[in-house]
Amino acid sequence: MQTPAIPIVQDLVLIGGGHTHVGVLKSLGMKPVPGLRVTLICRDILTPYSGMLPGYIAGHYSHDECHIDLGPLTAFAGARFIHDEVTGLDPDAQTITLADRPPLSFDISSINIGSAPNLQGVEGAAQFTTPVKPISGFTARWETLLSRVQAGGDGLHIGVVGAGAGGVELILSLQHRLMQATKAAQTAPTQMSFHLFQARSTILPTLPERVRQKFTDILAERGIETHLNCRIREARKGLLIAEDGQEFALDEVLWTTRAGAQNWLQETGLALDDTGFVQVDDMLRSTSHPHIFAAGDIAHVVNHPREKAGVFAVRQAPPLTRNIRRVAQGLPPRSFKPQRSFLTLISTGDKYAVGSKGPITISGDWAGKWVWRWKDHIDRKFMNKFKEFPTMPTSSIPPDAAIGMAAAFEPMPCGGCGAKIGAEILSSALKGITQPPRDDILTGLDAPDDAAILSVPEGMVQVQSIDHFRSFISDPRVFAEIAMVHALGDIWAMGAEPQAALAMVTLPPMSPEKHRETLAEIMDAACTILNAHGGVIIGGHTAEGPELALGFAVTGLVNPAHILRKSGLAEGNALILTKPLGTGVLMAAAMQGKAQGPWVEAALQSMKQDNASSACLLRKFGATAMTDVTGFGLIGHLGEMITASGVSAKLDAQAMPYLTGAKTLANAGIASTLMPSNVKSGAPLLAKPDSYTSYPLLFDPQTAGGLMAGIPSEAVPACLEALAEAGSPTAALIGTIVPADQANDPCIDIS
Repeated sequence: MQTPAIPIVQDLVLIGGGHTHVGVLKSLGMKPVPGLRVTLICRDILTPYSGMLPGYIAGHYSHDECHIDLGPLTAFAGARFIHDEVTGLDPDAQTITLADRPPLSFDISSINIGSAPNLQGVEGAAQFTTPVKPISGFTARWETLLSRVQAGGDGLHIGVVGAGAGGVELILSLQHRLMQATKAAQTAPTQMSFHLFQARSTILPTLPERVRQKFTDILAERGIETHLNCRIREARKGLLIAEDGQEFALDEVLWTTRAGAQNWLQETGLALDDTGFVQVDDMLRSTSHPHIFAAGDIAHVVNHPREKAGVFAVRQAPPLTRNIRRVAQGLPPRSFKPQRSFLTLISTGDKYAVGSKGPITISGDWAGKWVWRWKDHIDRKFMNKFKEFPTMPTSSIPPDAAIGMAAAFEPMPCGGCGAKIGAEILSSALKGITQPPRDDILTGLDAPDDAAILSVPEGMVQVQSIDHFRSFISDPRVFAEIAMVHALGDIWAMGAEPQAALAMVTLPPMSPEKHRETLAEIMDAACTILNAHGGVIIGGHTAEGPELALGFAVTGLVNPAHILRKSGLAEGNALILTKPLGTGVLMAAAMQGKAQGPWVEAALQSMKQDNASSACLLRKFGATAMTDVTGFGLIGHLGEMITASGVSAKLDAQAMPYLTGAKTLANAGIASTLMPSNVKSGAPLLAKPDSYTSYPLLFDPQTAGGLMAGIPSEAVPACLEALAEAGSPTAALIGTIVPADQANDPCIDIS
């Protein structure tokens, strides 16, 4: 008998993917804390590294080189990644409010969301200027600006407000890249001017005089106009107005002044300083709520205040990780004292940099080039820690540690009781579930009995299907949404509408409270999808097992005259596919840490998109046969259709829609574990059996895949247009139905 895994007993929720939290995630991946479930919430999948932003603007780094992909990082850490924006936090109720999903509970939380330029007091600044932070918003604006210059044309006048290290680096990098773009443009060159605005009497006020003088000279040599003692009071479209009344006509204004905090923090009840930053003690804990940590720019260390600089955020990762570990294990945290001085390396846009630490300054022609190479080495070394991850051995928890961790919690249910989740937990989790009433549901969750009772309305028949699989992602809510869409696919493919569903939930070992929270999250997500289409959950079964698994037995209703079968394909039909292929290879790669975060996110969004509207439109345009493309892959499911219909199919390989990254991963040899089985059963259907090697994604098993239908060929243009308007822009005509060769079985010809 195996020793059961340590149950999940605590939730750590990391808010923001800043420089500190990426270090925490890497450390927790290297050495997990038994019983601690880790969740990262971030509105960006790719988190920028601020140290390389000037080099990115100057054209020395690609976008990928200066961004950390949170997808593989959270996968390595065994953490749940929630792609969303935090809008609030209740430290007493220990819940976090998000923009696009229900609140999330936590036991320990940490905030590392960076900062944003403080635009308060400057009328029109929020509307007519572009803040550099958050960087994700700025980079999109930068690409637009660069494209404008590359196209040539009229003059362009650019202003940067704020002459700290960030502002000086930014304007020098901007000028370098845009001047290079102007020279490379084939059209008439753009006439440009650059302006740096500073409210104080000097640039770089926190740095030594030698550094300030060096950059004053560089700015002058580059022809950048520096406006000192120039405090901006108002921004209008194309115009900045200073306090003394001076007006500056500018096409683009970028804002880099002193940092500000996000507004939602004001409503949390956390202790904040005068500028809205979270006050933390020497252990990086909130001074008012010690179960909440904060780090990086958003934190104000009360006893050791420091300027907002990325170096402090990076160096807070080890002490924050250490203290999270200790608190999770019931141990007191330890103090941390940040360094007073730090190495500053400021680049000038042209692979030259000035270095300083304390009174020491390194500059000069040769030294400046060497300092830039030094900075480049430091930055790349930091980023490389988050590009490749070691293969970690399966953690082994000593029996005595397992017993100690689980002693305060109920043991895993025995097999004799079906490993059922307790009635109290179940009823508590379902308490908040409300569903629309249906006359044909006689007993369900609203009046539970030994079994649900359903009736079939006159003139209708029931269609039933079932799906069940283990979780392939760490987010129970998203998994539940996808599982429900997947289960309903068969109902929609038959031309039916959802009526009811029974849920089958297996939860991994957790404390009773975590069981309740997770089950409530799953049921709420599933009900949200099903209720939106008129169906209701009427019951189910919950159990505890080694890992999260979920399934639904679904029932639908359809008029017998409107049933769509796989056997209805006819000669001359056009084949329509409503969703792109590739979920199997993308999820397989994600589990191996080889898929880019944005690729995985696009795949999840595709899987979450239900097939209801697509099914309705395909019926409207005369569908004669329909199926959903799932585990057997496109070839497997098409094979079922042509065999049942007694026809053959010609596929246009070039017309197939694929999810971003799917072809790249397939070409790299990555495949789902079900792929060989799909090839074995599907290859004999091909007109050229050995051609399967050229089209691996046609055998890729899909989760919550699209619908494949045969419709009259003359209806194709209008059908595809309607599908695109309804939210399926990648729907495509992928082939045609032809007569089966009398001498051979039905086959699939790919060209």
